[in-house]
Formats: sequence, C-alpha cells, structure tokens
Amino acid sequence: MLFSAVAVAIALAGMLIMPDILFKSFGVGAIVVVVTAVVGALTFLPALLGVLGDRVNWLTIPVLGRRRNPETGGGMWGAITSVVTAHPAVSVVITAIILIGLTAPVLTLKLGSGGISMLPDDTDERHVFDVVIERFSDGIITADVVVLAPDVNTPAIQGALDTLTAKLDTDDFFGSSKTMISPNGDLADLRVSIAGDISSDASLAGIKRLRNEYIPPAFASIDAEMLVGGGTAEVIDSVAIVWRYVPMIMAAVLAASFLLLIAFRSIVVPLKAVVMNLLSVGAAYGLVVLVFQKGVGSSLFGFQEVPVVESWIPLFLFAILFGPSMDYHVFLLSRIKERYEETGENSGSVVYGLHSTASIITGAALIMVAVFGGFALGPLSMFQQMGFGLAVAVILDATIIRMVLVPASMEFLGDKNWYFPTWLEWLPKLSIEGKRGSQPEAQPDGQPGAQAA
Repeated sequence: MLFSAVAVAIALAGMLIMPDILFKSFGVGAIVVVVTAVVGALTFLPALLGVLGDRVNWLTIPVLGRRRNPETGGGMWGAITSVVTAHPAVSVVITAIILIGLTAPVLTLKLGSGGISMLPDDTDERHVFDVVIERFSDGIITADVVVLAPDVNTPAIQGALDTLTAKLDTDDFFGSSKTMISPNGDLADLRVSIAGDISSDASLAGIKRLRNEYIPPAFASIDAEMLVGGGTAEVIDSVAIVWRYVPMIMAAVLAASFLLLIAFRSIVVPLKAVVMNLLSVGAAYGLVVLVFQKGVGSSLFGFQEVPVVESWIPLFLFAILFGPSMDYHVFLLSRIKERYEETGENSGSVVYGLHSTASIITGAALIMVAVFGGFALGPLSMFQQMGFGLAVAVILDATIIRMVLVPASMEFLGDKNWYFPTWLEWLPKLSIEGKRGSQPEAQPDGQPGAQAA
C-alpha cells in the first residue's frame, strides 16, 4: 500500500512543475489527501480489523461476496484469463490496435477555453450573453495593451499609442478604444473592445494580430515594455503553457515511475508499465477529442459539443489517471512476482495474479467510475470532459489494460519479463510486499523452535 501511495504521489507531484498556482495548489492538496489516507490505512484500519475479527465478514453479499480460489479462478475473469494466456500474441496485437486506434484522435486535439460555448444553447445564460453581445457588444469584452515605462506621457510613447490606435481602427474585429494612464505616469492601458466570445477563433486570431502585427511596428523604436492582457490573451497564454510544460511533466513522472518499479528487479516490467500507462491515458485523450471536439456520440451521452478541449484537461487527466493506473499495476504485478519467486514458473504466476486481483481491481474501478461519472452529469462542458475522460480511462485501464494486455504481454515474454542486467545488481533489493517467512516448527514441548534434547 505504501509503495502504491508513492506511485500516486509521484503522478500528482507532476502538477507542482506547472507555473500556474492553481495546479500547484491542487497537487499539494491531492498529495496531502493521499498521505492522510495511507496513514489511516496503515494505522486505524488494521486496528479496526483487529477489533472486528471474523465479524468483518458478517455482511458478505451472497453470490457477489463469494470468494474464488486464486489457484483455479472461475467466473468471467477466469474465462478471459484462459483465453488470454492461451493466445498471448494475438491478445497483445488486438488490444494494442484498439488502444492505438482510440488514441489516434489526439492528433487533432485543439486546446483552448470553451468560454460561453461550454453552455448548451438552450440555457438562459447562453441566451443572455448572445443578446448582450449582439446589441451592446462595444466594451463588453476587451483586450488590454499595457505600456510600462518611466514616463508614458513622452511624445514618443503617445505617438506610438496613436499609431497603434489608428491601426486598430482599420481592423473590423476591434471596436472602440480608450487609453488610461496611472497617476504617477509609469503605466498606460489601451483598452480595446472586441466582439464575440473570448475563446472564438476570431478572438484568438485578433489578439495574435495585435501582438504580432500591430504592436511591434508601432513601438519599434520605443524603450518600453509591452504587455497584452484580457480574457482572450489569457486563453492563448494558458494553452501555450500547457503545450510547453505537459510534455516535460509527463517525461518526469514516467521516468520517476520507471525508477520506482525497478523494485521488481526487472527493467522489462517498468518499461511495459510506462508504455501501457501511456496507452491508457492516450486512449482517454482520444475519446475526449472524439466525443466533445468531433461530436461523435455527444448527443447520445447528452454532452455539449464544443470546438476545443479545455486547456487544463490533459494535465489534470494525466495526474489523476496515472496514479490509480500505477496502483493497479503494482497490485497485479506484486501478486505475479511473489508467485514467480515461489515457483519460478511464469505462466502459472500470471494466472494466479489475475485470479487474485481481478475482482478487487474491478470493484475499485466501478467505484471510481461512479464518482467520476457524477461530474459528467452536469451541464458544463468542462466538467463533462473531465468526468467522461476519467471514467472511460478507468474502465479501459481496469479491463483492457490490466486484465488483457498486461497478462498477455507477461505470458508472451515469459521469463524475459524478469530480465535484470548484472550491472544493476548493486541496487538495493526492495521488497514491496515483504518476504513470506515460514513459521517456526512447533516442537513437542510446545515451544516454537525449541531444540530437541
């Protein structure tokens, strides 16, 4: 449990790399929750189980609560295990094709902010916005051009502002403008009205023209710092930050997870874990793009189709999904590894691991799907994207990944799964679950381990 918690904390710690305080605060808060849960699970839970004893099973549900022998399995997952282990190569190829196919829509991912478009057309809020923009658009949404200089009242800066204002007057996208100067004269704010939603393609293109085409020539010879703010500029900058930092965060988390899984004394197992987790997250990204950005099946689920995926969704999904995904992986591999160390037989160890963990992993996944699915029931597109992405990722991870692709690849590679180069033997041997020690044999005098006279 402690090992799995470390894996979850590593995924959440990736958000601390982001310069956005929102992600940092979420990462810290989530890590505190994980630490608190583990402390409770390692202290209060064992104490409670000790008090209850065998009475903990009093409320076992008939049929659903029936315990199967991990040696023989049975049920749905037992049947799947038999098929997977009998045809490992075919299982790997089929599942890989499915997951890569689901990931393919990521190539058309378009990040942004849904703005008012995240609301359904029939909501009062959306109708009011459309009416106000249509009749009173001038000044409702603005872009701010901020000039920072020791004295913004100099003829050079005022002339540059006049040049910029004249240029904006020739652009039909921009409306009226107004310049305000701070009392001490070190800041000027040229506030320009824009029409439409802050996240529309027209708004994004207009701000890019302002930054790249209008401001540079107007202030080419001016010694001043130029900043462009406003809602649309914030959307552009947040997307740029995500594209810049998310690949670095993913690389850091994956590298840390790989090093953590070296505890299995294998380099093949950590490499497969990284690849499979990427496939799981990638498939979730692809389905979000397919349903929300492309509109495939959106009406069936009752979701709002939007032109973009919220910019914070990729990092949020990765951080949240990677933790449970690694938790499942560690749980399953721990059962397989401990059996392999006892028997030295790979195929039987894979079957035992599947039979031992399938019902627990499935049950945990169903709980998370129920929780995440609640977010998708709301009217806001951003929460629909979050809830749907998390729910489908957990379903894929607990079924196709953990119960098909992992055992199939383990069976296909055989003893190669546990390849560990000799030049890494210097690494300390860590036991994830602790070693199973044999109980001392009781002697005739009743004292364990007593020497015979």
